[in-house]
Amino acid sequence: MTLRFTRLLTRLYPRAWRERYGEEFEGFLQRSNGGIWALIDVVQSALWERIFPTVGGKMDRSFGTIVRQPSAFVPMAMSLTALAILGGAYIFGLATGHGGLVRAPDEGSIAHIWQLLMAGQMPVLAFFAIKWLPRAPRQTLYVLALQAGAALASMAPVFFLHL
Repeated sequence: MTLRFTRLLTRLYPRAWRERYGEEFEGFLQRSNGGIWALIDVVQSALWERIFPTVGGKMDRSFGTIVRQPSAFVPMAMSLTALAILGGAYIFGLATGHGGLVRAPDEGSIAHIWQLLMAGQMPVLAFFAIKWLPRAPRQTLYVLALQAGAALASMAPVFFLHL
């Protein structure tokens, strides 16, 4: 491979990885005569390195890194969205003179959306727990506690207002 092409491939990796392994990796790519499969492997490896960084051979397992994972963030966002929908429906009911949430004969669309949001996060939570509990148990339990808090915050109005 040419020097220009190897530098381009190396730029696919995160900066910390390039600073640690960049020169050695460029030399390896220049000496190799890999074909299309080697190119696919390098691109896939660079993508994997951006998702799960291994600077210095260690994965960053801090709370901040784990809570920013989509499988950790999405359930919290779904719970808070369900809470916001209930709050918006309550404010709309007050504004229209109904005195709060308007009850529909078949639960209504707000209740169905809330139920979908709350039930839809369960598979994502299961995926998150299966993936991260073996890797970083303490941080994962903190994130699961945050997710449980967000779910309980969304369930509280339903319980206390008998919706």
